[in-house]
Amino acid sequence: MRILLLSQFYPPIIGGEERHVRSLAHGLVARGHDVCVATLWRPDAPECDGAVRLRYVKGVAQRLSGLFTDPQRRHAPPFPDPELSLALKRVVDEEQPDVAHAHNWIVHSFLPVKLLTGLPLVLTMHDCGYACPKKNAMRNDLSCDGPRLATCVGCAADHYGYPKGLAVTLGVYAGARLQRRAVDAFIAVSAAVRNFNGFSESDPACVVIPNFIPDDLERIDPCATPSDLLPKGDYILFVGDLNRQKGVHVLVDAYSWLEDAPPLVLVGRRCAETPKPLPRNTIVIESLPHEQVKQAWSRCLFGVVPSTCRDACPTVAMEAMAFGKALIGSDIGGIPSIIAHGDTGLLVPPGHREELASAMSMLIENSALRRRMGAAGVDAVRGLKTSAVIERIEGVYRHVIAKAGAVPAMARATLPQERGR
Repeated sequence: MRILLLSQFYPPIIGGEERHVRSLAHGLVARGHDVCVATLWRPDAPECDGAVRLRYVKGVAQRLSGLFTDPQRRHAPPFPDPELSLALKRVVDEEQPDVAHAHNWIVHSFLPVKLLTGLPLVLTMHDCGYACPKKNAMRNDLSCDGPRLATCVGCAADHYGYPKGLAVTLGVYAGARLQRRAVDAFIAVSAAVRNFNGFSESDPACVVIPNFIPDDLERIDPCATPSDLLPKGDYILFVGDLNRQKGVHVLVDAYSWLEDAPPLVLVGRRCAETPKPLPRNTIVIESLPHEQVKQAWSRCLFGVVPSTCRDACPTVAMEAMAFGKALIGSDIGGIPSIIAHGDTGLLVPPGHREELASAMSMLIENSALRRRMGAAGVDAVRGLKTSAVIERIEGVYRHVIAKAGAVPAMARATLPQERGR
């Protein structure tokens, strides 16, 4: 098959979704498919990533830097951007894919292309952005119980400012209705994401397929230089954006209650919400190449995923398990679908500092429990690796292509040509 992946961002921009798209692209190439990724333009962007072709597109929104708090992440809007739609149409005309697979809000600008060309379209929902203007299903730092237009307008206005919040909310609501008609198949990365975005368990239009990690993730490049920022001895590890929805404020508060605990290492981007000051023995590493993140997982005592939002399907949890590490996670969103309480780790109520501190103390003091949970995690994560998951995504592609009555381009190339008379 010729497959076009649509992603707002792509490595070296760091994030779970970006790594997922890259792993998917390379996994599909390894299985014999022709893969192109259309992603938002950035300076000094390479033309390819190994055998994966990269096509860069730009829209009106990307030219308006004042719309974004992070200039490195100028998101696609939740409504069609005319310039971005035209750029994506050019990519489709030139690449001639059999199927397009979108990831999050870039799909809004692809919908006009879908309606013009009839190209089979798959959408993976990595978060709650199909129904939530803020994507995180949080209201007033608490888990939201479901989208309602009037409530969403006020919540988005508090987050974005009123004009932008109103535009985003109306775009999300209108876009969801159009996507229901235009998208051929939806993939949710967890049941929690499926349910919040308004799909039932029995809805044939949506299937749950989790994020995944590379089969050889635990192989560390022997030439990679170890980070000299990591402690030499034991430490507790968190990887992710250092913001409230990832639960960093809860984590550092809980850690401050522990006595004589190993250092706490926080790997991720600082932001306005990053707690200040931090407890003693807390180390922040803002930029760490993924090979060194893998080294960090391999050497840590255990990992913590303390999210207070409906974290969809955190690959950092899978990475920790691949390295045989016990985990503590919040009992919210897609985290319980990865961490089995009492088996591969411990689950605590989101936002509960006392229970998080107690769970950390338990793992610090009980090395046998850490080893048992780590070994169970290695076994469990085998079902969350590329070889186990990507075949299911291929099945979705084949289904939507067959439903459209199309013959994949790579198959057409092998058909005998009609002879002229």
